[in-house]
Amino acid sequence: MGIISAESMLNKAFQNGYAVGQFNINNLEWTKAILLVAEELKSPVILGVSEGAGKYMTGYKTVVAMVNAMIESLNISVPVAVHLDHGTYEGAKKALDAGFKSIMFDGSHYPIAENIEKTKELVAICKKMGVSIEAEVGAIGGEEDGVTGNGELADPEECKTIASLGVSILAAGIGNIHGKYPANWKGLNFEVLRAIKAKVNETPLVLHGGSGIPDHMVKEAISLGVAKINVNTECQVVFAEATRKYIEAGKDLESKGFDPRKLLAPGTEAIKQVVREKMILFGSVNQA
Repeated sequence: MGIISAESMLNKAFQNGYAVGQFNINNLEWTKAILLVAEELKSPVILGVSEGAGKYMTGYKTVVAMVNAMIESLNISVPVAVHLDHGTYEGAKKALDAGFKSIMFDGSHYPIAENIEKTKELVAICKKMGVSIEAEVGAIGGEEDGVTGNGELADPEECKTIASLGVSILAAGIGNIHGKYPANWKGLNFEVLRAIKAKVNETPLVLHGGSGIPDHMVKEAISLGVAKINVNTECQVVFAEATRKYIEAGKDLESKGFDPRKLLAPGTEAIKQVVREKMILFGSVNQA
């Protein structure tokens, strides 16, 4: 099947009351782990690629080639999208040129008029190419790849305006943040989410910062129109923890334990477990 647009899988999720997970990738191990679990659980999946991760993996063309090759060699039959995460205006165009079928343009840091102008232009390009596009209103809190947001609450009227441009999906700040949630976090603002849903009609919504949000809040967000949930930090944390345990136990000093295929295996298995748990929570199992 190869890489596809995320639009059809997200419209299906929106209409049927579940969400598709976007799991950010950083290398071969990350990508392979997520694809194998998606196939195991027969779940559609979105592989998120930040601009920084794309650069780390030597460019968007490398990412597209790697994912397409893995889909073929691992006999992946479920729908797979590769999605540019928090793309700049210039980055979005580069991802499109490289063969991405799904992008996010994050214009939330611009004045709303400029966000509208740039989003409108990219929507027109994506429509012609059959590519899904995500836009954002209200910066997401925390920091990701050097992009910092203060956790704004999106204006429902601005959400309506951006959604009316024809975006496939809309990310709106509702108190969610990237990274680890602090102890004094107030939780998601469902009053704002309800107001946004009422304004954007049939546009599926996106919940960024999906690592660490309590399960009951995730389920309520899905019931209010969230069809895509982004997970990144949680996978990074468990990967680091599992790798640390392996080294602290001296496993890398036993036989050929230093072989990167063995060294990275515990962290890869830890990622698989997080992805399984999230797909079950999001309700995407057997929805491929």
